[in-house]
Amino acid sequence: MASKRFRIVGRRLGMGLAAVACLGLAAVAQAADRQDPAAVQAQAERFLKTQTGGLPGKVTIQVQAPRASLPACSAFDAFQPAGSRGMGKTTVGVRCLAPTRWTVYLAAQVRVLGSYVVTREPLPANHILIAADLALREGDLGNLPADVATHADDLLGYRTVSGVAAGAPLRTALLHAPLAVQQGQTTRLVLNGPGFSVQSEGQALANASRGDRVRVKTPSGEVVSGIAQDGQQVVVTF
Repeated sequence: MASKRFRIVGRRLGMGLAAVACLGLAAVAQAADRQDPAAVQAQAERFLKTQTGGLPGKVTIQVQAPRASLPACSAFDAFQPAGSRGMGKTTVGVRCLAPTRWTVYLAAQVRVLGSYVVTREPLPANHILIAADLALREGDLGNLPADVATHADDLLGYRTVSGVAAGAPLRTALLHAPLAVQQGQTTRLVLNGPGFSVQSEGQALANASRGDRVRVKTPSGEVVSGIAQDGQQVVVTF
């Protein structure tokens, strides 16, 4: 009787082990059909390294791995959603192109340690910037507005829109570009049209920075409107 009991227990134990083995094999097969989160994370990191390759300063990138379980993928395509910043806290999308199409969005942090331009002293509105007004400071550019200047020489001749505190980062949106055309001065007109280009002179009716639209009075008294260029020049296109 005892040997029979042992045979029954043995059969049951063998069946149980077989069932466990089957479950284990099923789990392995299921895992093989799922995407490794680290590979998705690495794809997003490579994309951001390429995108930030031209940024000034030292770049460090952190990307969160996807939390959701995703089907296995053999072809990835990473991208940044419209409106996402290239620095600071941002988002990276990774889509699978084959064999199953899916898209996941990953939170990322791009830190850029570099120099940016600040004011040495408080500056009033309409102040024309000179080298003595400017200094460089080190910091994470990703924590600053996207239009903060990083080269002091690029701002020489710009005018402040409003007063600026000492040590404030200088944003190009808060500065006027140097005047390319001055009101009342003789202005060289370049008149362009289909098949012709004629140069003439006139008198600017307003101040204008490069790229601004400005009106110019011609010697005949006619008023034309064109785009201000450096050197007291206005280009009029017909």
